[in-house]
Amino acid sequence: MSEQNPIRVFVTHAFSESDDYLRIFEFLECVDRFYYLNVSKPEDAPASGSMEEVKDVLIQQIKASEAVFVLPALYEAQGDLVKFMMDVADANGRPMIVIRPFGQVSATPQALIDRCNEHIEWNAREMVDALKRQARLEDTARWEVVDFPGYDSDGEVK
Repeated sequence: MSEQNPIRVFVTHAFSESDDYLRIFEFLECVDRFYYLNVSKPEDAPASGSMEEVKDVLIQQIKASEAVFVLPALYEAQGDLVKFMMDVADANGRPMIVIRPFGQVSATPQALIDRCNEHIEWNAREMVDALKRQARLEDTARWEVVDFPGYDSDGEVK
């Protein structure tokens, strides 16, 4: 993954930018040297608004992605539309990542957990790692480095 080859990401939407939709990109933007392309375009709502046109636009957006983020809040509000997007992702071999409801005010619906490849927290590092694993099959094992003041690799500093 590089600036010339960003991960193409689709986030479930109902042709509006919800708080959770925008929040995903705020989290992804704060990660250094992580490049992605948002292929979900809520602003591209079909002019007629017919369900067939809505579905056609969503199909094209999902086909352009490498991975799909599923938002539980949208599932609660428009379950049939989210199920359709998940069906399209499945049919096109796009891995899905569900993020727990923001603020953990409720549990993630079991139907989403069962259908998605990963179930993660609202955490920029987890989001990026899940995208790398699912979209590019990259191993993302990282070590946490904890710095204890007054100590170095040889022990206590005197």
